[in-house]
Amino acid sequence: MEFNAFFFLNSFLFGVGLAMDAFSVSIVNGLTEPHMPRGRVCFIAGSYGLFQVGMPLLSWFCVRRVAAVFTAIQPFIPWIALLLLLFIGGRMLLQGLRGEAPDASAAARLGLGTLLLQDLATSIDALSVGFTIADLHWQAAVTEACIIGVTTFLICCCGLAIGKRFGLKFARRAPVLGGILLIAIGLEILLSHLL
Repeated sequence: MEFNAFFFLNSFLFGVGLAMDAFSVSIVNGLTEPHMPRGRVCFIAGSYGLFQVGMPLLSWFCVRRVAAVFTAIQPFIPWIALLLLLFIGGRMLLQGLRGEAPDASAAARLGLGTLLLQDLATSIDALSVGFTIADLHWQAAVTEACIIGVTTFLICCCGLAIGKRFGLKFARRAPVLGGILLIAIGLEILLSHLL
């Protein structure tokens, strides 16, 4: 496999496709925290990007080393994503229904634990990339994963900016809307794998 224009285009398109769930969740995060500073935007988008780098590399390694084990868990990946997003979205929905304003307390901000769950839920489908890049040598696999990660980072920065803009207008309803959107994203991930 040589590094040609098709390789880079293919990697970029993989990145765009895999970033859509993280983009949607980024909009939700921006909605619920409309005064998020730029450094925090970069940190959150960067965490999504890092997970999108790690998951394809993890699956690439597993496919090349322990394919039987990885193949056994692959059918459960959409269910895991659904459960994680149901948990996060349900908590956010309850917070909104209780009438807590998004900036009412530090606890309402996106915490590290919740961010890690979001990272996992939105990047778990990237595990399937390991099957498509299994024949690549390690340099090409790392390059492709890094392109996917950078693409995800840029798309998530846009999602956070969009969410922040609308979050200022819908601050009181943002947790309810965000919770519903996260639950819908989880259902979409499951349905797209089942159909």
